Amino acid sequence: MQRHYSPLVIATLLLTLVAGCARQAPLPEGERALGQWQTQQQRLEALDTWRLAGKAGLRTPEDSTSANLDWSQHPHYYRLLISGPFGSGRSTLEGREGRFSMTTSEGRFEAETPEALMEQQLGWSLPLGALSDWVRGLPGDGHPYRLEKDELGFPARLRQAGWEVDYRDWTHTDGLWLPRRLVMHYGDLRVTLVINEWRPVIDDA
Repeated sequence: MQRHYSPLVIATLLLTLVAGCARQAPLPEGERALGQWQTQQQRLEALDTWRLAGKAGLRTPEDSTSANLDWSQHPHYYRLLISGPFGSGRSTLEGREGRFSMTTSEGRFEAETPEALMEQQLGWSLPLGALSDWVRGLPGDGHPYRLEKDELGFPARLRQAGWEVDYRDWTHTDGLWLPRRLVMHYGDLRVTLVINEWRPVIDDA
C-alpha cells in the first residue's frame, strides 16, 4: 500500500537530514586522504617528545598473552611502564643516553641494550631501538628497509631488521595521523600493538 506524507512531515525530514549533514561537515579528519602523509612527514620526523598508552599482545606457537604499556619518550630519555601478565606485575624500563635499566618486584637491573634487558627479566623483548620510529610510521635508523604504501600514500607494510610491521589502523590527533594498530612479525613471534591514547608534543617554532 502506497503511503502519502504531508508536506509538513517531508519538510521535517529534510530539515533533519540537512542538520545531520551540517554536523558531520566539520569533521574532515575522520578519513585519511591522498597526500596527507607526505604533508606531515617532516613534522613526524621532528617529533621526539610524546606519550602513548595501549596494549601489546604477544603470541608464539607455544603461548599467547598480553600487557598494558605506558610509554613516555623524550629526546634523551624514555620510560616504558609494563603491567599485566607478561610484565610480571609492573615493570619499568628506562633508557638514558645509552644506559638501560629495568625495575621489577625483584629489584633493579641493567644491561647493554633494552632488548637484552627485557629478554633477561621478562623472557621476551621488543625491538625498542627501532620501535620508537615504527610507532610513528617511520623506518628506524641504521638498517636497510623495504616500505610498502597503501593507495593513499600511508605506510602499509615495513620490513626491517628481520621484522615485518603491518599498519592496520590510524588515528588523528593534534593535526597528525599516527598509527593506532600495528601487527609485527619476527619468525613465529607475533606482536599486536594497539595504541589507545596518543599525546604528541609538537614544536611548531
